[in-house]
Amino acid sequence: MASASLPLVPAPIQFGTDGWRGVLGVDITVERLLPVAAAAAQELAHRAPDDLDSRTVVIGYDRRFLAPELAEAIASAVRGCELEPLLTETPVPTPACSWAVVQRKALGALVITASHNPAEWLGLKIKGPFGGSVEGDFTAAVERRLAAGGITAPIQEEVTRFDGRREHLDGLRHQFDLRALIHGLKAMNLKVIVDPMHGSAAGCVPELLGAEAGELVEEIRSARDPLFGGHPPEPLAPYLGELIAAVQASTAAGTPAVGLVFDGDGDRIAAVDETGRFCSTQLLMPLLIDHLGRARNLPGTVVKTVSGSDLMRRVAEGQGREVQELAVGFKYIASEMLAGQVLIGGEESGGVGFGMHLPERDALFAAMLVLEALVEGQKPLGERLDTLQQQHGGTSYYDRLDLRLADMEARRRLEVLLAESTPREVAGTAVQNVITTDGIKLRMGESHWLMLRFSGTEPLLRLYCEAPDAGRVETVLSWAKQFAEAA
Repeated sequence: MASASLPLVPAPIQFGTDGWRGVLGVDITVERLLPVAAAAAQELAHRAPDDLDSRTVVIGYDRRFLAPELAEAIASAVRGCELEPLLTETPVPTPACSWAVVQRKALGALVITASHNPAEWLGLKIKGPFGGSVEGDFTAAVERRLAAGGITAPIQEEVTRFDGRREHLDGLRHQFDLRALIHGLKAMNLKVIVDPMHGSAAGCVPELLGAEAGELVEEIRSARDPLFGGHPPEPLAPYLGELIAAVQASTAAGTPAVGLVFDGDGDRIAAVDETGRFCSTQLLMPLLIDHLGRARNLPGTVVKTVSGSDLMRRVAEGQGREVQELAVGFKYIASEMLAGQVLIGGEESGGVGFGMHLPERDALFAAMLVLEALVEGQKPLGERLDTLQQQHGGTSYYDRLDLRLADMEARRRLEVLLAESTPREVAGTAVQNVITTDGIKLRMGESHWLMLRFSGTEPLLRLYCEAPDAGRVETVLSWAKQFAEAA
C-alpha cells in the first residue's frame, strides 16, 4: 500500500536579506500575510521620524499569481492599524514604490513580490521612509510583534489608488537627457533589446525612449506570465537564451545590439553584449563607476559587497576613490548611502543603487546609465568593457554555483570544518588571505578568489569565484564543490 503524502508544513515567518518570502498557498496565505502586513505597518508608524507628518503607507505589487488580490488584502490590514493605504493601479517595479515613498513623504511601503524567486513563490518587501529596504533590527521588531500576538482587525473599504508606474517613469525622465540619448543610439546604429522576463518592468524602457527611438528599441517576453516561461525571473545566463539569440541575430545582420534584462520586480539588472556575452553587474558596475566618475565627474565612495569583482575596486581606485566592501545584502549598502556620500553601490547579483537617486536598487535607472555610458564612449558594450578591463589590469572571469547540501546537519559540519580547518590552498594554489566579512573568502591573488557563503535559512551553499581565465574559474568551483560534498 502506497504511503500517503505528507502535508506541506509552512515555514516559520522569518525575514531574509530583503523581506519575507515563501511558497504561495503554503507559507504565503492571506491568513499569515495580514498580521505580517499589520505588524510591519505598525512598526513603520512607530519608527517614523519626528518631522514626518504622514499616515500613508504605499502598497505595490508585481505580476505574480494573486499579487494584486493580496495587495488589496493587506491594504485592509494597514487601514486596520489606523493608517492610510495607497495602492498602485497596476503592477510596478519595486523601485517605483520606493520612489513614491520619497516623493510623497510617506511612512514607507509594503510590496507584494517574490523578486527573482521561482513562480510558486510570493512574499513581502518593506521599504522605510527613506525609500530603501528596512534593516534587520526593523524586521526583528516585526517578528517580535507577531510573536506577541497583538490583534488588529482589517477594515474593508474602497482603497485609494495612484499611478505609481507613471510617476516613477516621469521621475526617471527628469534625470536623463533622453533626446540626446536617442540621437546617440541612432548615430551608433546600436539596437536596444529589452527582456523584462515577463516581470513588472515590462514596457518601461520602450516608454522611456518613446516612439522617436523607432525600430532601435525592441522588447521580448513582455506579456504577463505568472509562470515566467518556466524559469525563475532572475537575470542569469541560463535563463536568457532568447535574449542572447536576438542580440546575436541583430549583430550578425549588421546592427550591433545590446540586451538589457530585468528581474521579476525590476530591481536587478544584467546585460548581453553585441557578441552574446552575458554581462552581470560584475562587469556593469565597473563600467558605471568609470562613466559616473569620468564623464559625469561625480563625487563619492564606491560600495561593493564582498562577492563583487576586483575590477570594481581597481576602476574606483584609479579615480582616487575610497572603496568599502560589505556583507552581501543591499540593505548594508543602503545604510552607507544614508550615512555619507556614495557614488554607486552594488551587488554581484544585479542590484545597483546610486547616490544621486535613491538608497535602493533601481534597474531602470541603471539601464539608462548603461545606455548613456555606451553613447558617451561611442562603442558597443563588449568593446567598451574589453577596453576598460585592459586599462585596469586585464581580463578576469567570474561565475557562481549554488550547491544544495543534504540537510542542515551537513551544513553545520561544513561550517565547523571551514572555521577550524580553513583551506590553505585551493585547487593547487596557495591561499594568501582569508576574509570573513560574509561567509569565507579565500584570496589567491589579484582577481583570483573563491568565496563560500551559506544561505541564511536553508541548507544551501553559494560558491563564488573570480579568476584570470575561464578555465581556472571552472576548476576552482569544481574543487569547492568536491570539498563541500566531502565534508
